[in-house]
Amino acid sequence: MKSNVGFIGLGVMGRHMAGHLLAAGHAVRVFTRTASKARELLERGALWEATPGGLAAQSEVVITMIGTPRDVEEVYFGSDGILAAMRPGPRLIDITTSTPEFAVRIAAAATERGGAALDAPVSGGERGAGEATLSIMVGG
Repeated sequence: MKSNVGFIGLGVMGRHMAGHLLAAGHAVRVFTRTASKARELLERGALWEATPGGLAAQSEVVITMIGTPRDVEEVYFGSDGILAAMRPGPRLIDITTSTPEFAVRIAAAATERGGAALDAPVSGGERGAGEATLSIMVGG
C-alpha cells in the first residue's frame, strides 16, 4: 500500500531515506530548513512544503530526522509545527536520536490530537541510509 509520506530533515541520512520512499512509489512531501538540500528530491517528484505544519496537514505518515533536541522541539511543538497543524489520524515517526522522555511527550501530544507516534532511532550511518540497510529500533 502506497502512502502519502511527509519527511522532515534532509541531511546526510534523511535525503537518502526520503529518496528510497520516492523510489518505492510513495507520494513524498518534504521540508528542511535549507531548501537547497531538497532540490534533488524535488526533481525526482517530491513536493515541497514551506512549514512542518503544512507538511503534517497533508501527510498520512510524518517522519522526522532532525539534528538537535532544540530543533525537534520546534518542529513538533512550534507555532508552525507538526502538532499545531496535524489532522486526526497521522502516524508520526521520529527517527532522530533523542531521549525517552521526549519520545513520551511527543506520543502523548500526538494521541491528544487523534494521531499516534513512534520513536525509531536508526543505526548504520550515511552508508546504511544510502544502501537502505539501516537498523531501526522502534518503540511506541
